[in-house]
Amino acid sequence: MDPSKTALLLIGYQNDYFAEDGILHTVIEASSKVTNILANTIHLLEALADSPVLVVSTPIFFTPTYAELSEPVGILKTIKEVGAFQAGKPGSATIPELQPFQSKILEVPGKRGLNAFANTPLADLLREHGITDVVLAGVVTSVCIDSTGRSAHERGFKVTVLSDCTSAREAFEQEFYCENIFPLYARVLSHTEFLEALTVAA
Repeated sequence: MDPSKTALLLIGYQNDYFAEDGILHTVIEASSKVTNILANTIHLLEALADSPVLVVSTPIFFTPTYAELSEPVGILKTIKEVGAFQAGKPGSATIPELQPFQSKILEVPGKRGLNAFANTPLADLLREHGITDVVLAGVVTSVCIDSTGRSAHERGFKVTVLSDCTSAREAFEQEFYCENIFPLYARVLSHTEFLEALTVAA
């Protein structure tokens, strides 16, 4: 895997998911303890500090009225009902653990749903940088990670999902997606296996 043609997409690294008092923290709490997602992501970013790998975050946030959502269902309905990811509120902010890497991370705003490519300039950005390989980290495995991964695949990118830098709603769901769903269109690697594939010392 050519580091200069590879992009790491960070999805959902926001306080409402990761902070202990985050509105949706309980959604990923059990699975994240199993995958150790936060520690592994930090290790990954440290290893990529001097690498040409493009690192992109795609935060999700809404106005207080959630006018961006029209008759939402599922997790988006839940987000609206509980008041999560409101722009300008602490819950929508990027988790503090990623602040040391801020200069390395390019933020692409505009995500309002499950797929990080929808209604954002993400695809154009990746093309402009000559990206051929898209690597996914973040939450929620069965929702935003899967939706974004499928969309990347359909756009012609080679997709890799990091099994220990993603988190589902429960450990069983994480294991099921990594073993049965993602391999249908993507490679599934641990973050250390990914680093080895880049020939970056872990």
